[in-house]
Amino acid sequence: MHRAAFGLVFIAMATSAAEPPAKPARHAVPWVPGQAGQKLPAPLCSGEYADDLSLLPAGIREFDAKPQSQYSYCVRNTAVYECLSYGTDGNVRRVRKKATSHGTAFGYKFVNGETLLLTNQHVAELPSVTDDEHPVEDIPNGCKRVSDSLRIVDKDSDAYDRDDIPLTRVVTDPQMDVAVLKARQPLQTLPWAIGRSSALRERNVVSVRGFPLGAFQATNMGKVVSAYDHDDYKDWDHEDFVVDALLSPGNSGSPVLALSCKTGQFELVGIYHAGYTNGSALNVVVGIDQVRDLMLTLKRTPRVHAETSVLDSAARAKLIEQLASVPAPFFPFGGLTASLRGRADGALVYEVFSKEFPLKAHPVLVMEDLAPLGSDAFGELGRVWFGGPSGLKVYARSELDAETQSQVNRWVEQLRRNAVTAFAYRMASHTAPVTREKVEQMTRLERGLRKATASQHEASQAASELAERLSPHGPDVPLTTSDAYAPPTLTRNVPKEAPDEVGAPR
Repeated sequence: MHRAAFGLVFIAMATSAAEPPAKPARHAVPWVPGQAGQKLPAPLCSGEYADDLSLLPAGIREFDAKPQSQYSYCVRNTAVYECLSYGTDGNVRRVRKKATSHGTAFGYKFVNGETLLLTNQHVAELPSVTDDEHPVEDIPNGCKRVSDSLRIVDKDSDAYDRDDIPLTRVVTDPQMDVAVLKARQPLQTLPWAIGRSSALRERNVVSVRGFPLGAFQATNMGKVVSAYDHDDYKDWDHEDFVVDALLSPGNSGSPVLALSCKTGQFELVGIYHAGYTNGSALNVVVGIDQVRDLMLTLKRTPRVHAETSVLDSAARAKLIEQLASVPAPFFPFGGLTASLRGRADGALVYEVFSKEFPLKAHPVLVMEDLAPLGSDAFGELGRVWFGGPSGLKVYARSELDAETQSQVNRWVEQLRRNAVTAFAYRMASHTAPVTREKVEQMTRLERGLRKATASQHEASQAASELAERLSPHGPDVPLTTSDAYAPPTLTRNVPKEAPDEVGAPR
């Protein structure tokens, strides 16, 4: 089941002929929560967090009802995209289009006269280039973002910009779908402590305060329906939990609070970021445990999966061992089919076939992956062949221009990762998946490979287009794949020891 980032509300900007009266400026209102309350009675508490809010302390209810309790804010992201197309005269046309979206952010720290806020990355940063995986409403695919701005506004229809509060991005993490923003003035911050999302249980009650549809501030209540889920949809890679609160576009970036059974007060346990496309009230929350470091250090720590991401000499040796056991050497590369074979000298040879494969079996790209010399790297890119129906033409990497060298370096990296994942999946599937861990490993491998290949369609298309230009033409003598499977006659550059000094003892 797919997930969608429903927290963005795109609107057409309206203008007002008459200037409305100035609105009160926002400011920080100091407030300190009361003393920790008594532990809530059973059966409201089966763990660290409550299953019901009926015994919510009166002080918290009163505070939430006051206007100065606002710590969530409506964020407007306005971006300008440049779109290229061809006119009837054959000349390139450049058209600029504006996109405006709304989401939620909340203040969490005030320091040196500035306020730090948390929100989703997809609220804080619209795609740099639009495509099928990164769409923007009313903006065609292939358009490039040339400018953007972030501001706190009252709501989506707020057309008076004199009291808007500019925001800047401090750090964004696309894998977690989290971003830290900064306002250069004091704002009300979340008065509650940071909790533990790992302590949540099914049926725990949660409170979500944000801006549904960007239209107004609202508090939604719900229950935890799944305490753990791993989210690797599109660019995401983080731990989630699922709630049944009725949330809407514009809620993305809202704080998700749970009631502590120990203190009787709210605690921040997550950030709402997406909903299931086929679920009427299934909404996904980024667990706060993995966000703590980002909040404190303001530095992103990318996450990797050992099954597919570590490319070193050990991964190469394992892949070569698997080649001898797996009969089918094929695996996907974007929208094309690739294959991998070993060579007598320890090199690996990747072939990428045309889109007519298997009806037409000629490769459009062949890459030589040499074993590294004296390092723990996975391999060293050797020769590259570009091909068509007539055959192949070989190139040393140094013969290619800088842009093409950059492309082939990315392609060989993608081919390595796809091959490692595909062959690991096949080896795992050869034995009966008798344990939950085995099934989960196979599911991760398959899902990771599908996700990788979905993001490689542009790369595979670029490889096909480049092959049309660099394959044999005219007087070129076409080569065959047998040439790629013959070790090169030229000697590779091997580091030499420094010569001995004259008269030095050995």
